[in-house]
Amino acid sequence: MNVLRFVCCAALVLGAAGAHAQSARQILWQDLSPKTSASEDPFEKLSRDQLLTLSDVAATRERKAKGEKISADDLAREQSGSRKLQQEGLDVDGLLVKRREISRQRKVQGEALNAALDGQSIRIPGYVLPLEITGKRVTEFLLVPWVGACIHTPPPPPNQILYVKTDTPFEVTTLFAPVWVTGRLAAGATKRELTLLDGASDIDIGYTVRASRVEPYTQ
Repeated sequence: MNVLRFVCCAALVLGAAGAHAQSARQILWQDLSPKTSASEDPFEKLSRDQLLTLSDVAATRERKAKGEKISADDLAREQSGSRKLQQEGLDVDGLLVKRREISRQRKVQGEALNAALDGQSIRIPGYVLPLEITGKRVTEFLLVPWVGACIHTPPPPPNQILYVKTDTPFEVTTLFAPVWVTGRLAAGATKRELTLLDGASDIDIGYTVRASRVEPYTQ
């Protein structure tokens, strides 16, 4: 192959790579959740004090339902809190039923995937949690929407976690700097073991990305 032909071939390859990067659809984390019709949230109208009181009442009643021993002080606080909320015109039993319904709905919504994105080339920002790392070079990692996710707090729902695999190792200098990930997205539930300082845990994941590019985040 002569030099001119080599240069032309290289230009075609680079041009195709550039076109692929430009064709990637930039998405936000909320795009990973299917659109659902908004339902009325009665808790938006409650004050902070009312929310805290209702939470205390719910916790005590849940413990009683499980057959746990309840102290006299906790029982008195639950009864006092219930009376206070009722005097303020609130239906305590109805709110607790709605609270359980909303909790179930959020769990279902957190596991639902956006099938319209399956197979698409996407670009999304996030934070890296390494799964396979040699020195500072990573080839497999979880991409999460906020810094510290899965480390100090419960993990995000599955549709807010991406499993990313890249053939080109990416150097990680800190877990607190966001990155851009570009690649082909596949929708499908999977699990990966994440090892942290205090042990390992299985993380439920909604999407997989075969990354063509991982780069530091810039606006």
